[in-house]
Amino acid sequence: MRFTKPRDLLAAGLVAGLLAHLLIRLAYDTLPPLPTFAGFTLLVIAAVDLWLAFSLRARILRRPGAEPVQPLTAARAVALAKASSLLGAIMLGAWTGVLFYVLPVRDQFEAAGNDLVSAIVGIGCAGALIGAALWLEHCCRTPTDPHRDE
Repeated sequence: MRFTKPRDLLAAGLVAGLLAHLLIRLAYDTLPPLPTFAGFTLLVIAAVDLWLAFSLRARILRRPGAEPVQPLTAARAVALAKASSLLGAIMLGAWTGVLFYVLPVRDQFEAAGNDLVSAIVGIGCAGALIGAALWLEHCCRTPTDPHRDE
């Protein structure tokens, strides 16, 4: 398994953003208003990722009083981190696609003002999820052994 590369996240975000923008452009007048706090689910996942990252970091670094991490637990945490960062990138792209549509038309559609706030909240929460997921992935790296050269 390789660690997440920024280009992978960027590609997923761009594709999701273009698709979301296209779908919104085609069907915006038939859609109900977007919930203002729809993006907060991503923030909850980010909080779980952060909690897990700080919990595992102490255990992986073998700090005093911390029990060792089983390899399968670390592998599962890395898989969660990779999935979370990909979800965050896709949702960041989607919310950005929505933002690019509703920003210029907020005077034409009454719902666009509310959807503008929804898009900004979603972008912020998706960014937080990407950051938390990448931190979790970083925390699961095997520490360098100072006695390796001996």
